[in-house]
Amino acid sequence: MNEQQDSFDSDVLLKLENQLCFPLYATSRMITRLYQPLLEKLGITYPQYIVLLVLWESGIVSVKEIGQKLLLNTNTLTPLLKRMAEMGLVERSRSQMDERIVLVALTDKGRKLKDEALEIPLKLMDSLDYPADRAIELKRTLDDFLLNLRALDPDRSTSGSANEE
Repeated sequence: MNEQQDSFDSDVLLKLENQLCFPLYATSRMITRLYQPLLEKLGITYPQYIVLLVLWESGIVSVKEIGQKLLLNTNTLTPLLKRMAEMGLVERSRSQMDERIVLVALTDKGRKLKDEALEIPLKLMDSLDYPADRAIELKRTLDDFLLNLRALDPDRSTSGSANEE
């Protein structure tokens, strides 16, 4: 035990209310739950929504790049993208320059969904009953915290393997 640990009672250290991880975990779950009815109207799930956000922003993107942006491994992304392709939202293809790289692009249906999704962030914020300025500041703080955590990650690659898929 180091000095800092000696100054705390082990019962205090292990109380749920004293854990940083729990409010982050619970908040994430609650926010995702609030998204659910909004996304159901579009026929998509939250993981599909965040993939679409990346594609709406960036166009054609490799599976590896999507994984890096969303902090997801390819073994998580592959079935998600396969399902999205079956739904007609995306197309997957091998790069002509390097066949190990799988590229993901929006279909017309996936691009059109963007117009329907425009109302989601505003509806979500309205449902929160939380001051917008505090929400913006919270997001800045979380972005900064996430950046710090990413720098500490010993496995900064989220690709899961040498292959893209």
